[in-house]
Amino acid sequence: MQFERNAGQRRLDVLTRHIIPGSTSGSSIDNVQQHQQRSALPTLQRQQTTASDGGMFAGQVVVITGQGNAVVHHDSTRICKGGAQLLLTDLDAAAVEQAAAKCRQAGSPKVAVLAGDITAADAAARIADKLQASKHFGRLDVLVNNAGYTWDGVVHKMGDKQWQAMLDVHVTAPFKLIQAVTPLMREAAKKEQELHGQAAPRSIINISSTSGTHGNAGQANYAAGKAAIVGLTKTIAKEWGYVNVRCNAIAYGMIDTRLTRAKEGGEAISIAGERVQLGIPGADVLRELAVGTIPLARIGTAEEAAGAILMLASPWASYITGQVIEVNGGSYM
Repeated sequence: MQFERNAGQRRLDVLTRHIIPGSTSGSSIDNVQQHQQRSALPTLQRQQTTASDGGMFAGQVVVITGQGNAVVHHDSTRICKGGAQLLLTDLDAAAVEQAAAKCRQAGSPKVAVLAGDITAADAAARIADKLQASKHFGRLDVLVNNAGYTWDGVVHKMGDKQWQAMLDVHVTAPFKLIQAVTPLMREAAKKEQELHGQAAPRSIINISSTSGTHGNAGQANYAAGKAAIVGLTKTIAKEWGYVNVRCNAIAYGMIDTRLTRAKEGGEAISIAGERVQLGIPGADVLRELAVGTIPLARIGTAEEAAGAILMLASPWASYITGQVIEVNGGSYM
C-alpha cells in the first residue's frame, strides 16, 4: 500500500510539473488545490454582469471564419445581439460584407471584415494583425474556426490536389490561426492569471462533421480533415485548459446548407484558380432517404446548427472542454 501511495505521488508530481507552471515535487497537492481555486472562475456571475451591461457577450471580441456559411450567419447575428465585437472572414467578399451589415443592424458595437482565402500563407497573420492593431479589439475571447467546403470523390480516383485541399482548409488553416492568436488567447490569459489569480474565460470552437467522427463514402479527404480537427481540438483543450481557454468541436450531421443541397443547382467556389462545385449529386433523393435514418425525422436547419456554436461560446459552457458535440438529429448515438 505504501508503494502504491508513493507511486501515485510521483505520478502527480510529474503531472503538475508539466501542466501547472511553477509546481515542484513535495508540494504537488497544494499546487493542484491552489490551481483549482484560481481556475474556478465566476463565469455565471460574469454573465449576469454583462447581461445587465448589454448582453451575454458584451465587451467580448469574437472571430468567425467562413462567415458566408449559412450556419455562422445565424450565429454571428445572435452573438451581435449579445453585444460582442466581431471580426468576420470569408473567401466571398460580398457575402462577408452582407453578414457584417446584418450584425451592425443587430446592434454590434463594432464589426470588421477580412476577405480572402483562409488557406493563404498570410491569412492567419492578417487576422491576428487586424485584431492586435485595432484600438477597438486588442483582445480575443472567442474563435470559431468554421471555414471549409467539400470536394468529394472516391478513394481510388482522388488526386493529390483534391486530397490536400481538404486537409489545408479543415485542419492546417485552423492550426495556423490558433498559433497566430496565441498572444491574444493563451499568453493574455497567463498574464491575467498571474496578475489577478484568475483568467477570464476564452473559447475556441472548431467545426468538424459526422464524416470526421464516423467516416463517409466518397469523402475520404473531407473525413480525414474533419477527423484531424477533432484531435487538434482535444490537444488544445489539454494544453491551454489551465489558463481557462476552452476548446471544443462541433460535428454536424445533415444540415440544410449549400454543401448538402443538389450539386445540380450549380453553386461553386473558386480556390486558387480551381472551380469546385458544391453540393451532392441527386441530393433531393439522398436527403429524403437520410430523413428515414434520423430519429427526429427531418434535416436540421442552419439556425439550429448555429445554436451549438452559441452555447459553446457562452458562459453556460464554462465547464465543457475537449468535447465533440454532435448535432445530427440523433442519426448517430
